[in-house]
Amino acid sequence: MNPKVDFYFNKEKKWQKEIEILRQIVVDCSLNEELKWGVPCYTLEESNIVLIHVFKEYCAYLFFKGALLKDPKNILIQQTKNVQAARQIRFTNAQEIIKMKTVLKSYIKEAIKIEKAGLQVEFKKTTEFGIPEEFKNKLDEDPSLKSAFKALTPGRQRGYLLYFSTPKQSKTRESRIEKFRKQILKGKGLND
Repeated sequence: MNPKVDFYFNKEKKWQKEIEILRQIVVDCSLNEELKWGVPCYTLEESNIVLIHVFKEYCAYLFFKGALLKDPKNILIQQTKNVQAARQIRFTNAQEIIKMKTVLKSYIKEAIKIEKAGLQVEFKKTTEFGIPEEFKNKLDEDPSLKSAFKALTPGRQRGYLLYFSTPKQSKTRESRIEKFRKQILKGKGLND
C-alpha cells in the first residue's frame, strides 16, 4: 500500500468500507499502488491494470483492458457504447465484495497475464464511427472545414465525432458543431 494514496480511502464516506476491501484484494495481487486521475490506480511496470473509483450509486473496479478479459461470471460492464477497452465490475455493498473475493482476484490475475503478454485492444477505426447528419451537412457546405477535419489526427477526429453524436436533439448537435468550427479550422482537437 502506498501512503500517498491513503487520503483517498480516508476521505470517502459513503463507500469507505467497500473500497478498503477492494484495495486489500488488489494489493494482495502484487500490483503497485499509485494515485492517477485522483483515484487509486494499480500498475504493473508502469502499465495501468485496474483502478478503484466511486459513483453515487456504486463503487467499482475499472479494468483498463477489460474488453480482453474472458468474463466467465458475466460481471464486466461496458460503461457506455463508446467505451472500447475499459470494463467495470460494480459493487453496492461490502458483503458482495467479500463473497466475490476469489473471483475478483482471478480477474485481476488474468488482467496481469494480458498485460505481460503484451495484448492490445483493437480499437475501431475512425471510419467506423458514424458522422452525425448535421456535421456531414456542414462538411459538405464548407470545403475548408472538410479539409481541416480530414487533416486532424484520427484521435482528434474520433473525439469530435463522439462529442457531436452524443446529444439527442439536432439543435444541440448543431450548436456543438458551430462552437468548435473555429477550433477544427485551426487544426486543434476537442480538448486542445
